[in-house]
Amino acid sequence: MAVASPPLSLSQTPAEAPVPPPSRPIRLHAIRFEDAITVVGSLVASFCLVWLVYVGLTPQATAAGFAVWWYLTFLAVFWLAVRRMEGRLVARDRLWTVLIMTGAFATVVPLVLIIIFVLYKGAGVAFSLHFFTETVEFCGSLAPASCGGIGHAIIGTLEQVGVALLFSVPLGVLCAVFLNEIGGPLKRPVRLVVDAMSGVPSIVAGLFIYAIWVIGIRAGFSGFAASLALSILMLPTVTRTSEEVLRLVPDGLREGALALGASEWRTVWSVVLPTARNGLITAVILGVARAAGETAPLLLTSFGSSVYNADPLTGPQEALPHFVYEYIRFHPDTGPYDRAWGAAVVLIFLVLGLFTLARFVGARFSIDGRQRRAAARAKRRASIDANVDLRGVATR
Repeated sequence: MAVASPPLSLSQTPAEAPVPPPSRPIRLHAIRFEDAITVVGSLVASFCLVWLVYVGLTPQATAAGFAVWWYLTFLAVFWLAVRRMEGRLVARDRLWTVLIMTGAFATVVPLVLIIIFVLYKGAGVAFSLHFFTETVEFCGSLAPASCGGIGHAIIGTLEQVGVALLFSVPLGVLCAVFLNEIGGPLKRPVRLVVDAMSGVPSIVAGLFIYAIWVIGIRAGFSGFAASLALSILMLPTVTRTSEEVLRLVPDGLREGALALGASEWRTVWSVVLPTARNGLITAVILGVARAAGETAPLLLTSFGSSVYNADPLTGPQEALPHFVYEYIRFHPDTGPYDRAWGAAVVLIFLVLGLFTLARFVGARFSIDGRQRRAAARAKRRASIDANVDLRGVATR
């Protein structure tokens, strides 16, 4: 049954019917030139307003108070300006974008300032070859910074972290497999213990190993005792990160393996773990970065040394965090004090390098990354094939 359209008015012909306004898509995450002008205008307007009201009318105006009121006024002015031009929805999105960017900026700026300050204090000592190969065995408190180096501390750090990996990585991965693949009545208590270990202070781990290993069985100070304490700190990080990585493995892979007759352990060993291999490598690197900079456990376990000790099972052993702690307590403008800042430069770049490597491995070898690269390769092959076909048609 056809529905009759409403009749037109006497003064309105079919050609003069009202045309609806064209719809314009709103892109919330697109940054345009108008947005930059709005931000700059809001900053200037809020600055002038706060300067007139806060500085002009407040007898005890401070720089911190001026910055806080300027930021709050900027948010209000920016929200009103965007709402006037774009509407309530876009104004709310832009406001939250500014808040999130402010939080990111407030997080990055202290880190950058710390790195710049450490480089300023220790770059002159750290960027020399002998600093990485020599020890401080024959360097007294009055020796200049050019005397000795941190070769023994680097060896100790590598050995202690390497031995800690032998304990934490198998236990952490097995615990993650249990939590994500097996479960059972013990799943909740095990996850509770792992979460509790994540918040254990590092000095507590050092005290535990000191009471059990150093004086409990009278094994004495050693690099191995430091490795046991560091493994306690690495274990929850490796476990939680590995569990999150195993959750990303598609269930279809498990179901396919089980449908083909594979047992549960064979499915985990041959399908789940190889698929999550690169993510597990990232978990291991994050665990190493978590433990490489710890100082408190080393005070009660490795005890430090000024000579080379390549045997982690016998005698005290030096490490980079402990080296920095011991020598930073000397008077400024002395050789040991400068060597401590040089060791801090090496340590901070070691930790930052490990975190960067973890991010690179996780981004490049993840499932989504492999899919994007495979799609890009297929697109390039299709483009090459199309060009070859066009050349063949042209030659004919």
